[in-house]
Amino acid sequence: MAATVVRYLRSAGQPTAQPGPVDAHPRPDLRAVGEDERAPVSPAEFRAVLGNFASGVTVITAPPGEEEDGPAGFACQSFASLSLDPPLVTFMVARTSTTWPRIARAGVFCVNILGSDQGELCRAFAVSGADKFAGVTHTPAPVTGSPRLDDVPAWIDCRIHAVHTGGDHLIVVGRVEAMGAAGEGDPLLFHKGRFGRFAG
Repeated sequence: MAATVVRYLRSAGQPTAQPGPVDAHPRPDLRAVGEDERAPVSPAEFRAVLGNFASGVTVITAPPGEEEDGPAGFACQSFASLSLDPPLVTFMVARTSTTWPRIARAGVFCVNILGSDQGELCRAFAVSGADKFAGVTHTPAPVTGSPRLDDVPAWIDCRIHAVHTGGDHLIVVGRVEAMGAAGEGDPLLFHKGRFGRFAG
């Protein structure tokens, strides 16, 4: 890992010379709903409506730190490509996540895009506090060494490029260093709280 620590990027697009740990929980002032102000929508309504948007599912992984027994990882539905030049991707993580600080300390991560038959693998990485890698075979991604899970349809090896706040979540931007795809198999889909796959 590079010796230079990458500080949290307060200005969008501010360049960094070397990758490394980032501030796990940047905390600028966040707007909250005042006591005399009604929230525009309820959390239940928000989830119900946004659940109509079908997405793929990923597992974000990072190598172990110097004082950690094993690698870190969590299931992530909020993932997207961001930029072609430079090649950037993004994922969103809850500010309460216990896995994110470990990824932040590593300064790198691998996006493992799950296939249609990997629902159980996703569930294993969605559990908090468990040994998520128990029985899960993986190899180091070629640049960062982050776990690349076996048999996933595609993977993206990244260094943390920037972190931004987004309400109760953080928006993590990664610069792509390497990637690969098996070129076959359908993706695992998530829609209205359930896993699914393409039909027909």
